[in-house]
Amino acid sequence: MSDAPRIILHNSDTAPLAHWLRAAFPQADFRECNSYEALPALIEGYRPEVVYSVRFAGTPGFPRDALFGPGGPRWIANGGAGTDHYGQWDPGLTTVTNAAGVAAGMMAEYILGGFLHFSLDVPGLQKDKAARVWNARAVRPLAGKTLLIIGLGHTGRAVAARSKAFGMKVLGTCARPRPMENVDEVHAADDLPGLLPHADFIAVSTPLIPATRGLIGAQEIAAMKPGVIFADVSRGGVVDQTALYDALSVGHVAAAALDVFETEPLSETSPLWSLENVIISPHCSSVFSEWEEASFELFLQNLGRWMRGEGLVNIVDPARGY
Repeated sequence: MSDAPRIILHNSDTAPLAHWLRAAFPQADFRECNSYEALPALIEGYRPEVVYSVRFAGTPGFPRDALFGPGGPRWIANGGAGTDHYGQWDPGLTTVTNAAGVAAGMMAEYILGGFLHFSLDVPGLQKDKAARVWNARAVRPLAGKTLLIIGLGHTGRAVAARSKAFGMKVLGTCARPRPMENVDEVHAADDLPGLLPHADFIAVSTPLIPATRGLIGAQEIAAMKPGVIFADVSRGGVVDQTALYDALSVGHVAAAALDVFETEPLSETSPLWSLENVIISPHCSSVFSEWEEASFELFLQNLGRWMRGEGLVNIVDPARGY
């Protein structure tokens, strides 16, 4: 590998990234790019070997073809975990890594926060406060309840660890089942239909790949236990949100914390906005004050490996999507 590879830093604000890169590798040869539109020309003229890229303005318009086209880098370091915006690529020509695991703890806290928001009836308490009404409301414990985690990757396992601290029974699915700490039962992905009726809480944390697109549709939602509380931090497209809206409207799904949507930003006309039993967040469950530095630190560690000719960590298999 090159001792000083040509690097592009691609994000809406690359100034802190440039600072961290210079501090770690003073002789680094790099360029900065702060838009989708400018990246293709920069790649064509600069011919980078490495690109660190963040999907900072949504998927539409993301310059995927420039990254994987002629003159594109040999290594793309995706600043986030999901790589669905890259589509498919030839791993013989381009190595893609991601930042899976960097935000797992924060996303798990988001999920548990959503569960607690509704199990403690925070919306009802807030209504009573606004009305200055002293109304004893029943709260719902997490202890003894069954949680189903759909996707036992970094985030799913972080959810399991925190849920066990609350005394929950934890079920989970993954592509390659094996015993896991903090998970009472690990099942194959194909076992999902039989697990849905047993869960009091459901967390979706699976990547968006062809096998998971539309994974939670109307049939699966109908199979859920009445009154289930639901959280989704996966990717828009895994859950049929029209079917979920219908179930939330009639109370079959009691409540939901939703961080991802089929179309982002969520349209102002979406009926989801009107539901009082839904938390809507703008795909930010993984965004915390230390996230950017943690993600870039992983890149810097990998860059050191690249320059020493060592294997990279967090290489993404395009066939699996993670």
